[in-house]
Amino acid sequence: MFSNGGLLQLLGKRIYAWSRTDKSASTLGLCAMGNQCSNNLGIPPAKGPYPVGCTDLMVDHTTKGTFFRLYYPCQQREMGERPDWIPCREYFNGLADFMKINRAISEKIFNYLFGSFKIPAHLDAPFKSNDRCPVVVFSHGLGAFRTLYSAVCAEMASNGFIVASVEHRDQSASATFSYREMSDAEKAAGTLPKPSSLPASDTLVEEWMYYRALVHGESEFEVRNKQVQQRAAECIRALDKLFEINAGMQVDNVLKSQFDWTTLENTMDLCRIAAVGHSFGGATVIQSLCQEVRFKCGIALDVWMTPLDEEIFPKVKQPIFFINSEKFHWAGNISQIKKLDSAGIQRKMITIRGAVHQSFPDFTFLTGNWIGKMMKLKGEIDPAVAMDLSNRASLAFLQRHLGLNKDFNQWDPLIEGKDENLMPGTNITLLQSSI
Repeated sequence: MFSNGGLLQLLGKRIYAWSRTDKSASTLGLCAMGNQCSNNLGIPPAKGPYPVGCTDLMVDHTTKGTFFRLYYPCQQREMGERPDWIPCREYFNGLADFMKINRAISEKIFNYLFGSFKIPAHLDAPFKSNDRCPVVVFSHGLGAFRTLYSAVCAEMASNGFIVASVEHRDQSASATFSYREMSDAEKAAGTLPKPSSLPASDTLVEEWMYYRALVHGESEFEVRNKQVQQRAAECIRALDKLFEINAGMQVDNVLKSQFDWTTLENTMDLCRIAAVGHSFGGATVIQSLCQEVRFKCGIALDVWMTPLDEEIFPKVKQPIFFINSEKFHWAGNISQIKKLDSAGIQRKMITIRGAVHQSFPDFTFLTGNWIGKMMKLKGEIDPAVAMDLSNRASLAFLQRHLGLNKDFNQWDPLIEGKDENLMPGTNITLLQSSI
């Protein structure tokens, strides 16, 4: 989500300092920064023809296992539980650590700003689709986790996709968790704290993993390249698990869930699979395409190229669509993207005018105008317009390269940057020597 957290960390510290003043409470109310203050804030509902369900799957309770949120077309439901956008307080703590601000104060701020928001999907709703569903594996950005891109993932599910939003365990997520087996002494004592996410077994103990910052003198490339390789492996493991589910194999979910996994047997079109991701997740898309030919194409949202070893570029044979914001990129990043250009393989790039790096995660919908722009969570463009452009262009690209029998080709002009809020290619000028 955040390829470079410096600005956000600075602003986070300012908010933390400001929150300790007498003026903070009244100003929070006046500026409508949380859902409590404004009816206009919230993650927009998906616009496709299908209602959307979601559920979490963790297979193997250790960090070597698979953990993702699944979005899928579901049965129509007038009422139903919608999960919290931030699943539990440990994720607030992870965001605070990532932003380098005090946990105790930041938890109150984050809970006030974001604690009441819900995912635009029905938890554990029964699956329903008239056709086999193409598959997307989604990779989050640096400092994010599996729930923060629900506007993107739910939109795809509402248009008939099954989407696995992976939560990475490479210490690039602001927070994630796994479990360990309870020791005999712990079983005898019986005094362990209640876990935030209930496991199916009473003998498991929750363990949290938080974002690991670079230490002084470390090579960012070496750290991030190791992480991106692990991330790609996690995306591929998620895909392997979807193949098993589609084949009707038993699902041993570590987490307690009401979802009936047997209903997904023979529901996925496993000849039509794409990888999608934002920022560090965009780099993960490229790494995954290199390592796994079952991914037929990739979409990189505001990709951060630093983690990638350019030696892999010639090995990437699938089409890639780069959807950029106007404010994020620089010459070095674009020149790395250009190295992926191929005469025989389609590489497309568009730029959304007035968009910022945070126009892709859900944060862009959840803050008032002034705080959103101060924290670079909003650009000059309406967040809903930017998200619609990105989602529709993505759907058109997926139809083109997965061979879907849909009507997404109505948005084909967006792939070429043909809209008043788009430009083809990039807004960054490159010197010939840097290409």
